[in-house]
Amino acid sequence: MTDRSPGDVLDDPCVRRVAAALASFGVRGQITVLNDAANTARQAAEALGIEIAQIANSLVFTARGSTTILPLLVIASGAHRVDTRRLADLLELSAVSLADAEYVRQQTGFTIGGVAPIAPSHPIETVVDVSLSRYDRVWAAAGHPQAVFPTSYDELLRLTQGHPAEVA
Repeated sequence: MTDRSPGDVLDDPCVRRVAAALASFGVRGQITVLNDAANTARQAAEALGIEIAQIANSLVFTARGSTTILPLLVIASGAHRVDTRRLADLLELSAVSLADAEYVRQQTGFTIGGVAPIAPSHPIETVVDVSLSRYDRVWAAAGHPQAVFPTSYDELLRLTQGHPAEVA
């Protein structure tokens, strides 16, 4: 994906969907367009000049129960690697595994690198990493690899109706 101008990024349908969701919740933080695509938490942190732990990384997993397979969104600190065994035990699942790019797109409507913690195309169970609570401000993807928005741990819980948990 080539880097796009700020106007083009803000006009992207996925970014508009996130902006509308933020507005509907009364969120004041504005979507910021980065100069370059940030496909990883490290790239986003470097572009914003913040610690990698302040990136609220939206990761999609497949969650296997006894009879079902469902998507699971984990909003993890960019400094953490999600412990899938811990997550499976916590949620009483038989297994949790990182989803592939096509499954991510099907379940959220976003591409990897731009998965927002809000406004998925389908309802999705969400877990929010408690370590994000250490920061007054964290940054999350806003529907495009060049778009992010500032938020807080408490606001992420409110916006996503997510479950707080230690994920690493």
